[in-house]
Amino acid sequence: MHVHPLITDSATLANLCARLAQSPFVTVDTEFMRESTYYPELCLIQIADTEEAAAIDPMAPGIDLGPLLDLLVDNDDVLKVVHAGGQDIEIIYNLTGRTPHPLFDTQVAAMALGQGEQIGYSNLVDSWLGVQIDKGARFTDWARRPLDARQIEYAIGDVTHLSRIFPKMLERLRKTGRGAWLDQEMERLADPANYANDPDVAWKRVRISSRKPEVLGRLKAIAKWRELEAQAKDLPRGRIVKDETIADLAGHAPRKQADLAKVRGLSQTWATNDIGARLMAAIEGARPLPDDEMPPREDRKPGLGKEGALVADLLKLLLKIRARDIDVAPRLLARGDELEALAAGQRQGLQILQGWRFDQFGQDALDLVEGRMAFAVQDGRLTMSRTMSSTGATA
Repeated sequence: MHVHPLITDSATLANLCARLAQSPFVTVDTEFMRESTYYPELCLIQIADTEEAAAIDPMAPGIDLGPLLDLLVDNDDVLKVVHAGGQDIEIIYNLTGRTPHPLFDTQVAAMALGQGEQIGYSNLVDSWLGVQIDKGARFTDWARRPLDARQIEYAIGDVTHLSRIFPKMLERLRKTGRGAWLDQEMERLADPANYANDPDVAWKRVRISSRKPEVLGRLKAIAKWRELEAQAKDLPRGRIVKDETIADLAGHAPRKQADLAKVRGLSQTWATNDIGARLMAAIEGARPLPDDEMPPREDRKPGLGKEGALVADLLKLLLKIRARDIDVAPRLLARGDELEALAAGQRQGLQILQGWRFDQFGQDALDLVEGRMAFAVQDGRLTMSRTMSSTGATA
């Protein structure tokens, strides 16, 4: 594989992208810093196919990233391969308002191949290629220039190794017939809604015990205000106001700006400065949260009393057994909230009762809650035992 020197000019980048556009897939990774900013600061982009690889410096003066971004979000003929790519996708979404498509995440695919729920990149490379990655440059300040040869070599390795792993992984998926299992997961990962920081729903990230509509209405207003302040200043949310302070303000609203000096987590200057005035305007403009926006109660899962909770525990045990038997990560088969919904009597809208998940796990789960499945121990191994067929006949 030909590895290019660090790309810092638009012409070289455009030529690279024109060649990569002819490839069936490219592997993509990014390096970024986000400790002191709201938006991740993109510091390096790495990309490869089976023939060539390069690192691109997005901080280079005058460089036009347009051809690269077009390749990632506009070219549906080239599959984009990432590993645990949520933050990489977020960065591309912030730059374009779109996500890479079509998409393949090797961490998700590894779940279908029995490699755990969140296998790290170094473990993935070791298991597929027998290569141990030098992690010495992992904690690099990627925003500092110039980058040295070791840093660039480390960064490019993230895509060169992946370009060798992906074809092997794809072949294994084809042999096991599990490639189709991943389509829905990849579409979910590529959904732009996952990466949009909507200020109107920012309040849902803040933990608060109250369910009073007026308190939650203030929480929504204050969280929205903080999100807009953080975006405008490009600062982390916690640098504006911490979550605990937001919850305190929502539960015990100050009557006037001077009262902000008494709020734990705010400095006394908020009693007179402009940001304090904007916070008070948000509080004063808050309205009680409408009924259709009220969050569900944690204990309001329909019918899930003590017995239902025990059934949910049995379903989780069944999930572990089934995942072990077919050698997949349990989370790929089912989520805990779906198991609780099934235990509570819900049958509509559950992914485990649809498609391949129903074939691999959902049918057994349904049989368990409806009395057609039991557990047994055979030769010291926990197994499932069918007590009657799905039609009701004794097995």
